[in-house]
Amino acid sequence: MIANASSSDGEFHPPSISDFFPPNILEGLGLPIEFTRINLVQVLATIVLVLVFVIGTRRMRMIPTRFQSIVEMGLDFVRVNIAHDLLGRKDGDRFLPLLTTMFFMILFMNITGIIPFLNIAGTSVIAVPLLLAVVSYVTFIYAGLRKSPKNFLKNSLFPSGVPPFLYIIVTPLEFLSTFIIRPVTLTLRLLMNMIVGHLMLVLFFSATQFFLFTADGLWKAFGVGTLAFGLAFTLFEMLVAFLQAYVFTILTAVYIQLAVAEEH
Repeated sequence: MIANASSSDGEFHPPSISDFFPPNILEGLGLPIEFTRINLVQVLATIVLVLVFVIGTRRMRMIPTRFQSIVEMGLDFVRVNIAHDLLGRKDGDRFLPLLTTMFFMILFMNITGIIPFLNIAGTSVIAVPLLLAVVSYVTFIYAGLRKSPKNFLKNSLFPSGVPPFLYIIVTPLEFLSTFIIRPVTLTLRLLMNMIVGHLMLVLFFSATQFFLFTADGLWKAFGVGTLAFGLAFTLFEMLVAFLQAYVFTILTAVYIQLAVAEEH
């Protein structure tokens, strides 16, 4: 996480976008794939996520253990506050596996950004946010076509109540808004938040390293301030990790709800 804050020239070197393009761990093994530290973080987050739910739901009891209670609280949060609240019980249960997987996958990959020795989010490269946005996009279209094969595209591109002569303007805008901008904004919102969060944390802690171990005299006092800001921003990143998982999942649920609405 901490970039080379100091070097032989004694100057401060801030973090850069190169943090998100780490070297290939498997280089030199002659394998036809590239596997970086970020890929390793993604794999570890996935393994931990699977283990948490396998262990938490393997031997469920009427009087739950503390760990089982935590897992159930997480599942109920998605079921009640996202799926049922937006889609109703029938459609909510129908899409609950997707929404639950999406929420916890994003949460666990986001939270790796503040875990020592990992220190980068699995969602801080475009592959994961883009994949999830495509899944959300395909599910939205599938839900709409399944609900109303004849009227879904018609109502999406030609909204009722608009004078016919305005469709030449409204229809292209609706197409861009509904079928282009939605997956793009889903991808970029998650990606940019994780990139900025990582850069800010690296900046604070690399500055702390520089001031405490390289700078001279009273400059060392600034290390206390940057360390305090770094710790505070770490807590903020915990909140951001949760909020980004929540926002991505709830927007997916909103898009599905719009697709299965009665007017479609």
